[in-house]
Amino acid sequence: QVQLVESGGGLVQAGGSLGLSCAASGRTFRQYDMGWFRQAPGKEREFVAAMGEVGGPIFYGDSVKGRFTISRDNTKNTVYLQMNIMRPEDTAVYYCAARVPKASTYYDARTYDYWGQGTQVTVSS
Repeated sequence: QVQLVESGGGLVQAGGSLGLSCAASGRTFRQYDMGWFRQAPGKEREFVAAMGEVGGPIFYGDSVKGRFTISRDNTKNTVYLQMNIMRPEDTAVYYCAARVPKASTYYDARTYDYWGQGTQVTVSS
């Protein structure tokens, strides 16, 4: 079992930056693929970013490429999402997710085994 707790959400103006953190329980954190997803009201959950082991490939959703950065610190059991040049359309609840590594695609939310409770991010215009 892995428990995930997000933090760092809040209100930011368009063009600004915000950083999210996701702290994971358990001693096997480094073995998990980690991802960030978001869900805006009335919309489906959207893939934001994901990564496996440190130094491995990193994946981003098209709408955040070049603006968001995912990273992880296995010594702190934490994954991060740095969000820059934010837009009003980035407003959503952001979720952290973990999965046992699979051959399937990182962007498929159905492949993730554990989820955090979510943190609200609001970007004002």
